[in-house]
Order: sequence, then structure tokens, then C-alpha cells
Amino acid sequence: MWTSRHRGRVLLCWLMVLLAAIALFKSAGSNFSNSLTLPGTQSQAAVNLLGHDFPQQAGDQDQIVFATPDGSISGPAVTAQIERTLADVAQLPHVVSVVSPYSAQGSQQIAADHRVAFATVTFDEQARSLPVPAMDRVISTARSARSPSLEVALGGQAIEHAQRPSLGSATAIGLLAASVVLLITFGSFIAMGLPIVTALLGLGVGISLAGLGSHLIQIPDFATQLAAMIGLGVGIDYALFIVTRFRENRGRGDTVDAAVTVAMDTAGRAVLFAGVTVILALGGQLVLGVRFLDGLAIASALAVLTTMLAALTALPALLSRFGERVKHRSPRLSRRRRPGAPASGAWLRWSRILARHPWRGVIAGLAIMVALAVPALSLRAGSSDAGNDATNLTTRHAYDLIAQGFGAGANGPLSVVVRLPLARDTAAVDRVTGALRGAGDVARVSPAQISREGTTAVLQAYPRSSPQAAATTDLVNHLRHDVLPRVQRSTGARILIGGASASAIDFSHVLSSKLPQFIGVVLILSAILLAVVFRSLVIPMQAAAMNLLSIGASLGVIVAVFQWGWLGSLLGVTPGPIEAFIPEILFAIVFGLSMDYEVFIVSRIHEEWVRRRDAAAAVHHGMSTTGRLITAAATIMICVFASFALGDNRDVKLFGISLATAVFLDAFVVRSLLLPSVLQLLGPRTWWMPTWLSEHVPRISIDAQNPVRIPALEER
Repeated sequence: MWTSRHRGRVLLCWLMVLLAAIALFKSAGSNFSNSLTLPGTQSQAAVNLLGHDFPQQAGDQDQIVFATPDGSISGPAVTAQIERTLADVAQLPHVVSVVSPYSAQGSQQIAADHRVAFATVTFDEQARSLPVPAMDRVISTARSARSPSLEVALGGQAIEHAQRPSLGSATAIGLLAASVVLLITFGSFIAMGLPIVTALLGLGVGISLAGLGSHLIQIPDFATQLAAMIGLGVGIDYALFIVTRFRENRGRGDTVDAAVTVAMDTAGRAVLFAGVTVILALGGQLVLGVRFLDGLAIASALAVLTTMLAALTALPALLSRFGERVKHRSPRLSRRRRPGAPASGAWLRWSRILARHPWRGVIAGLAIMVALAVPALSLRAGSSDAGNDATNLTTRHAYDLIAQGFGAGANGPLSVVVRLPLARDTAAVDRVTGALRGAGDVARVSPAQISREGTTAVLQAYPRSSPQAAATTDLVNHLRHDVLPRVQRSTGARILIGGASASAIDFSHVLSSKLPQFIGVVLILSAILLAVVFRSLVIPMQAAAMNLLSIGASLGVIVAVFQWGWLGSLLGVTPGPIEAFIPEILFAIVFGLSMDYEVFIVSRIHEEWVRRRDAAAAVHHGMSTTGRLITAAATIMICVFASFALGDNRDVKLFGISLATAVFLDAFVVRSLLLPSVLQLLGPRTWWMPTWLSEHVPRISIDAQNPVRIPALEER
């Protein structure tokens, strides 16, 4: 093939592309943006109105919390120390205002026991748009006031964002674990190194392109970390499939170039199709219409695209150069098998068991997956608060101090923005204030602030429950649908509920309402691709059902762990809602990865079906030849994803465990038990397609026309 004959040019081209991409990325820098806009929601309308009439309050509001273990927070020495610190914070970049607990405006910011107080810091941007270095200066300036008699902690979304941990160490751990699995699988350092080098080559280009793309579209700064995790996993897997097929070909006596050609004509085709499917699944997030997730999807898709291209071009060039040094089956083992026969061992025995007892396999597989998926019916999407942060973080310390002094709801006040019917209509303001105080779950309401023009008022309503509690969501919905509409009708005012808690609720609602559309688009596109490639209507339906089982079971596991608290103490998890974006991203990634394994197994089965027209033997052959490969590839994925669950950040831990669980269940239950059992029962019906439809479907094959009998090329 061309890449083998021109391996020097191919590798040089990849090296030049990598260096050019990195150089451009370094020189142009990045323009990552974490701003989250939700057009059409009350919380976004509140932000827009504040930006127009209260520009000084349109940005994020965070807290600096002070506590005295002994004595009073209002003592002269403590007061002077706090006031000096707040004056310094007020001079920092991006800080619009600081409301001291000792001012008239902040009179409610001192606890009843005078042991805890907090200052409110307002920034000029929303939390996700504020630069981390600026937030680090705020943190260090505020914490300079600490002394044996004064505790200082900071809380809020901007501070939380600044403390997001880097995933660099997790990536290194995942890479090390993947290397160990590859070494065990191949028993050769050269064979182990080729997938790693190929994945890193493609990933380097993909991450650099994502950084450059941040100048054109909105991409969040953590998108490259997510892309690295996904790209590393799929890149190693794609190379693993090709190298494994290469070793099989060498084991039956093919020359290096012939083995490369056959590997690319079989496993390479499957890699191309699988990679396109993953990209389509990730791209499906674009239908959600949330720009924040669009950038996340594009960055991840770029990582998958470049690692796939590296596996299809750079890897065959490397194999043609180092193929002689890649360990393959011994001649003794090769003599014991006829060419093209399935491998012996545990997977051969397992495939025979499933062939004899397919109904037992179906029942067992369904029982496991359905049982694990049941908790997903209780999933509560939302946004976890700082009460779930690690105890060594300042955000968790601030959360605990505020909850201790003012109640848990003080950690997530609701911003109630009122557009007055008449300038300085205090009667309307009083009606709104009274309605808020009359709501059962509102602990207190701050005095209203009226804009300079007198057309807009803003109040802070403090729930009795924590920001992540279901009771807070119920309160926001009750105020929006029952309480405040009556006030609007009687006063003519326009009343909006915003703030961090309300934004999180709106974010969850937007994603939940668009999830069916997203799932539908991905299912339809993937079904069309599978139907065209395998010329079957059964395979797309089977793939969709089993992929949904994998995703549902994974969601069930994380609901049990992260929402219900099962094994929470063992994993360092505090019960809370499941982050609203997890189901969407989990579906996109897991559906794509599940399709990888589906394609690699079914393509091998289809290859044998086309050759022998024996459905049972085809399933038996496909399982016995790909079982070890699929589970090894899945183990690599699991190691990479699980490594991201080792830190203290709940969101990262949630993401890592959900993906690791989904891959484990998909590879070891669905693909190793349920899929072969179902295909054994279906028999030849697996490949059914109406004649009239088959005549109009284009012929696209990912199977080699004759992989065993391909002429051997003269070895260089």
C-alpha cells in the first residue's frame, strides 16, 4: 500500500504537521471561553437585564468568609483587619465592588452569634469567563488576613473554577496503565510502543488544532483535557486493533508488507468506520444548541479524527519499518492451526459455550444490564454545590462556615430582578418582597437595590435548603410558576429569577428537554451507516438496543454511587445530583465507543459469514478471534478513564467512573455475553434486508475481499 512504500515521507509529513501545529498553537495562544449562555431562559434574561441596568452586578458574585474560633467577629481588632483586607481586594483587576459585612448594605452578612461573617465580591464577568490568574490573586489577597484568631475562606463559582484541578497527572497514570496492558497483551516492547506513539502523535495535532480553533468558536478551557482522555483511549485502541491483525497475518507466514496490507484492508477499514461513528456521536451534541457543549464536542471530535488518521497512515508506515521486530505467533502454534482458523484458548471455549446455550447467555446478560440500569430511572440532573468539594479546598471550608452561621441556603441566594412598571415604584417592590418572604422555603430576603434610573430593582432571596437540594429546585419552580406570576399580574412588573442556582436549574432543564432529539439524531445516523455497511436491518436495531443498555447501566451505577451514596465513603463521594451535562456527554462518548466494539466484532463475524454462509460458525469465529482483543482494548480504556477518578474533584471523578463503568459493561457483558448469544439465536436472520431496499443501498464494505488469499508482496 502507498503508506508502506512511502513510509519515510508519511512519517516526515506527520512530524512536520505536529511541529507546525504546536508552533502555531504556541505563537497564537488560545482563546478558551467558559461563558455559558442559555437564550430563552429566565436566568439568562435576568443576567441581561442586570447587565443593562446594574452593570456593576451583572458579573459573578462570590464570598469571602471570616470566622473567629473564639471571640466576636465584630471586635475592633478583627474588624480593622478584615476592612483592610477587603479594601485591598477591591483594588484588584476584575473586581467591581466589595460589600463589607460592616456596611449598611451588608448588615445581614454577620451571623447571629457574631462568629461568622462574609463579604460579597462582585466581578465584571460571569465565573466561567474570569481568568484564573486574576482569581488566584483574589484568593491570595484575602487569605493574607489569616491569623490564629481569624479563619478566612472563599466560596463561589469563580473561586470554584479557579481551583479546578489539572488532569495532567491522571493522563500520565492512564498512559502508564495502558502501556502495561499493551505489554501484557503483546509481550513485546516494540508492539507495545507503536500504539502509544501513534496515539500521542495524533493527539498532539488534535489538541493543538483545538487550541487554534478556540479563536474561531467558543471552546471551554477544560475541553482539551476531555479531548485528551477520549483521544488517548480511542487512539490506542485503534492502533491496537491494527497491530493485532498485523501480528495474526505474520503468524500465518505473510511477509511484513503483505501483513500490513491485509491488516489495513480489514482492521483499517473497521477503524475508519468506527472513528467516523464516534465523530458523528460527538457531533450530535451540536443539535442541543448549547454553545458551551458545542466547543466541547468539536474539540473531542478533533482528537478522535487526528488519532484515527494517525492509526490509518502513520501506523502502517511504522509497521513496515519495524514489523520484523514485532513479536508474532510462534511457528509451532501456526502449524497447529490451519490458515484463517480461530485462535485456541479461553475465548474459543467460551464461544462454544455460548453457541450451545444462547438463551442462557441472553437471559444472564439482560438480567445484569437491566438490574444495573434500574437506578437510572431515579436520576436527578442538577449541579452539585461546594458541599461536595474536598475538605482541603477553600470553597468547601467557606461553604461549611456559611452553612454553620447562616444556613445551607445562604450558599446559593436567588437573584430576583424586577423590571418596575413605573420609575421607583416602591409599592411594587414591597409586593415582590412580601411575596418572597411569604413563600415557605425562603429563609430571608435582602433589602432591594434600585437602579440609578429607578426602572429596575434587585433582591437576594435565600432558600432554606442548599443549592443542590431538590427542595431548592422545587422552590424556584414554585416561585416562577405560582407565586410571582400573581404579583406580576397585579403590579405590571416583570419579575425574573436568576443567580447561580437558578442558572443551574435552567441548564438542567434545557439539556433534559433536548436529550431525546439528540439521542434520535445519533441513533438514526449510526443506524444508516450500519445498514449500509453490513447490508442488514437487524444489526442497526441490535446495536442501538445494546448501546442504550450500556449507557443506561452506566447511568444506573453512577446514580447509585453519586446520588444515593452507595460505596460513597469508599470512593470519597458525597451524595448529590448528577451533573446535568453528564447524560449528554456520556451518551455521545459511550455510544461512539460501543460502536467501536460493535464494528470490530461484527465486521469479523460478517467477514466469515460472507466467506462461508454459516451464521453459527461466523459468530463462533468472530468471538474466538476478537474476544481477547476487545477485552484488552476495553481494559486500556478502563485504565485511562478510571485514572481520572483518582482526584478529589467530584465532576472529574463522576466523569471517569461513568465512562470506565460503561466501557467495562459494554466489553465484558454486552460484547462478550449478550451480543454473541443474540446473534446465535438470530442465525441467518442477522443479515436480513429486503431485496428492494438492498438494490438501492450503496455498497460500502469494511471487509477485505479476500483477506487470506491476498498475494504476498515482495518484502523490502
